[in-house]
Amino acid sequence: METGNHSGASQFLLRGLSDDPALQPLLFGLFLSMYLVTMTGNLLIILAVSTDPHLHTPMYFFLSNLSFVDICFTSTTVPKMLVNIQAQSKDISYTGCLTQMFFFMIFVGVDNFLLTVMAYDRFVAICHPLHYMVIMNPRTCVLLVLMCWFIIFWFALLHVLLVAQLTFCAGTEIPHFFCELAQIIKVACSDTLFMTICMYVIVAPLGVIPLTGILYSYSHIISSLMKMSSSTSKQKAFSTCGSHLCVVSLFYGTSLGVYLSSAMTHSLEKSTVASVMYTVVTPMLNPFIYSMRNKDVKGALGKLLSRAASCPM
Repeated sequence: METGNHSGASQFLLRGLSDDPALQPLLFGLFLSMYLVTMTGNLLIILAVSTDPHLHTPMYFFLSNLSFVDICFTSTTVPKMLVNIQAQSKDISYTGCLTQMFFFMIFVGVDNFLLTVMAYDRFVAICHPLHYMVIMNPRTCVLLVLMCWFIIFWFALLHVLLVAQLTFCAGTEIPHFFCELAQIIKVACSDTLFMTICMYVIVAPLGVIPLTGILYSYSHIISSLMKMSSSTSKQKAFSTCGSHLCVVSLFYGTSLGVYLSSAMTHSLEKSTVASVMYTVVTPMLNPFIYSMRNKDVKGALGKLLSRAASCPM
């Protein structure tokens, strides 16, 4: 196999989920359905929050941002995979691969940070209810979201610039269905020690710090709930935190599964299945978790669908 610099590697090959031609129509139908459900569910959450005045609060502002990021998160990987299945091709251009990796890192990072901001929002609401509207004012909420985007943008850009310095062999195959940073580093032909160190040094804090913030927030929330004498107040607090905890557990459980499966097993199939849970299933389930466990969201969605059904064709 001929080796050249990155400009010589005009394209990569994505191995995909399966090489079996008989499975391709099934995979196409399955992932198209999941993608459409993800888009519809998250769009409904955004529309419900934007049209219902009762949901114009910090908690639902962050929720609508999470839904927007989930739409973008899924859209970075699934459409390209569907095109490749339909065209019976595995090609992705060098520029397209780096672009996909860049946006994937941005959206997964912002998703992670937004979950931390939402935990902080619940912490202020339950532990400091009298100061909630002062602390979580509109300006602060917007700044928190912008800060998430700003930090992750530079993190993703740094990694793309570092990957651009690597050399690749002609016809390099990436053993995945999308361009993931760790997999791209593995298939590089040049020395990747510095890049690997940078990846872990930068990625570790960006994973540990948000998770620490979530655990810190919920430790204080649980402590405050234990001190509440009213069972009604406890139930209301649990209902507002329950959906978020489910989403956090799903996000960190599946993402941790990806890296554990990559580190502990050499099976590409197991690692790929874990990645599907992380990148496709989680964004699809988030709207259902919030709509089923939250009466306010459920009511807003009901009103939205009723208005849509009553509109003349």
